[in-house]
Amino acid sequence: MIDYIKESFEELKNHVSWPNWADAQNLTVIVAIFSIIFSLAIWGVDTVFGRVVEMYYDLLS
Repeated sequence: MIDYIKESFEELKNHVSWPNWADAQNLTVIVAIFSIIFSLAIWGVDTVFGRVVEMYYDLLS
């Protein structure tokens, strides 16, 4: 297990190409915008389903 961890760190240090600072900032902004859009979409679907379920139970009462 220790060898695996050492090899993993070695791989990260020497064989992974990391983005430069400007690319990292651009990608962070893209992820943030996508996260906001996705959370708003989930909120909208949740609101619609909540109202549908509420209307269904009102009809049963």
